[in-house]
Amino acid sequence: MEIKLTAARVFVALVSPIFLLSAACQGAHSPAGAAPSPIDPGTVPSIANPSAATAQQSSALATTAGSVNGAASQRPVYYDGKLFTVNMMEVKASDPLIAKNKSINEIYASNDLDEEQQFLSVIDAIPTDGMNPLWRQVFVVFNSGFTPHQFTSDDQIEAAAAGPNPEITLVETDEVYRCSVVATR
Repeated sequence: MEIKLTAARVFVALVSPIFLLSAACQGAHSPAGAAPSPIDPGTVPSIANPSAATAQQSSALATTAGSVNGAASQRPVYYDGKLFTVNMMEVKASDPLIAKNKSINEIYASNDLDEEQQFLSVIDAIPTDGMNPLWRQVFVVFNSGFTPHQFTSDDQIEAAAAGPNPEITLVETDEVYRCSVVATR
């Protein structure tokens, strides 16, 4: 009987910290009375009306107190028509990364990622699709005569930038961000 009790204590001692760490990393639910997440699932734009909550989410993100890294830098992005949550941090002095790392992913944005966005950004990979944690910022600029709208995939963006009369122009920047995909929506 003593052996079974000792084995149970050892099991609890080993599993408890793993469970607690897992729960802390999930961070899916705010405690009662906590400020709402800047990415409120009730206001996530749909594909039919993707820009409906973008300004609200961006404003909430911009006013988040504390560090600009980790959870404070979380934002919704599109990948292949689905919403994901990423957190990001700009990598300083990124020119050597751009020159030497040929597997940097792209994150498409309406303007600098450090600013409020007109539309949700679009990423070109997720962890199951050859994702590198480094992302080069690429601006999506609508050409004259075209109405700006939300894209939901990199394929849509590439198609809109192609052809003899492209809807958009893609402008590569010299900024690289470290992005982690932390949730699907």
